[in-house]
Amino acid sequence: MFKQLGKRLLEKRLISEKQLKKALVRQRSKGGRLGQNLCDMGYLREENLDRVFHPVPPMPQTVAGSGLELGFITDLALKHILFLGEFGRNELIERIKLPTTIVDAVLENLRKDQFVEVKGAELYARHSFRFAITEQGIRRANVLLEVCRYVGPAPVNLEAYREMVELQTVKNILVDDQRVRQAFNHLVINDDLLYRLGPALSSGKEIFLYGPPGNGKTSIAEAIGRLLPGSVFIPYALWVRGEIINVYDPVSHGDIVSTVGDEHPDQRWAEVRRPVIMAGGELSLRTLDLDFNAITKYYEAPLQVKANNGVLIIDDFGRQQVDPKQLLNRWMVPLDRRIDFMTLHTGMKFAIPFDTLVIFSTNIEPADLVDEAFLRRIRYKIKIDYPSLGEFEEIFQRICEESGMSFRRPVFDHLIDHYYRRLEVRFSACHPKDLLEHIIEEASYHGHPPELSQGALDRAWHNYFVNNRLGGNVLP
Repeated sequence: MFKQLGKRLLEKRLISEKQLKKALVRQRSKGGRLGQNLCDMGYLREENLDRVFHPVPPMPQTVAGSGLELGFITDLALKHILFLGEFGRNELIERIKLPTTIVDAVLENLRKDQFVEVKGAELYARHSFRFAITEQGIRRANVLLEVCRYVGPAPVNLEAYREMVELQTVKNILVDDQRVRQAFNHLVINDDLLYRLGPALSSGKEIFLYGPPGNGKTSIAEAIGRLLPGSVFIPYALWVRGEIINVYDPVSHGDIVSTVGDEHPDQRWAEVRRPVIMAGGELSLRTLDLDFNAITKYYEAPLQVKANNGVLIIDDFGRQQVDPKQLLNRWMVPLDRRIDFMTLHTGMKFAIPFDTLVIFSTNIEPADLVDEAFLRRIRYKIKIDYPSLGEFEEIFQRICEESGMSFRRPVFDHLIDHYYRRLEVRFSACHPKDLLEHIIEEASYHGHPPELSQGALDRAWHNYFVNNRLGGNVLP
């Protein structure tokens, strides 16, 4: 499905075939992405590479250019008009996100069929006309709503979506050591772990984060998502074989941004930060398929489609409603071929891009979750272990500073000697925040500023841990 970068650069005449061959030879010997090798060899400027992978979808000027059918657009417009009452052309343009040339053709069709009528005009110019739906139009709109209740921006066809996902692919994001360190500077992470995380992120391949609970796997996964640079264009909806699939989700994708300046992009695409979608225990096989609403009669895209061109975090992997082996079997083909297959309620199947950096995060040993064959497919398995004493102290000091408390060495030493060492408790990265929050809440209840005292810390420990006996299982 996906064109190779080299072919695309040749098509745009940004490089020659000879330069491409030399860059491929260098890539085989030195590694890295093809684009970066071309830039390093002086064959391609980084701004030209950025333009290839940060395209702006052009505004269509004709119905054919929109990838839709005039009849479909007309029906969608009439459903909008039913809720508009009296309206002007610009109001309809704002609703369906298509340009004047197409909307004029739609209005002409609706007037011809006597579904709308002109109510007046401020000027003689067509753009000042005011329209209203007729009784015949109301009846037709209600029939259309029974067929499909989607009333939103005009969708994008599947071929246009495939091309845009390819151009914006997460596989061509370039990260370096400086950016990785900056992305994780709010966390206490040792250099060895950073050295392992950096190449994993740069590869764009799947990552398995595992290790004991409470030591930052989820925080690291979220930081990876924030590391991804730039914005991408996501369609409000897709049009696939006459069916509508809603894609843009303000909860998952966040606010719409605008970085295109004076350019006029196709308004059917929402520009957002690269998506970071997280799924936890609620994940099931059903959530990975199209969700058809029998009342509205259109679909909601599954989470991996919403995560295209971004990051998909499977948190607490192994504790979902679905058996992990079933989940991984479901994704065997998408992870290998970067294509997923969806099925409409009519039984028709179609291929859709699977372009997401998948991060599995789990407290369970990988070998206890999946077989060796699947583990081989996940290139990077990175253990997030318990912090050292030095790392634990740094975390504790940071939380004290963020909470407005003075760090007191004697109290911290008491915590380490009297509790952790005496009771043989392992340091956990989540403990400082959890213990200090107990102190803050106690101080708030009594109406005085929080203070790191031995008494307050003792009470926090006994409130937090289940068993305080020597040799017992000390659990939060």
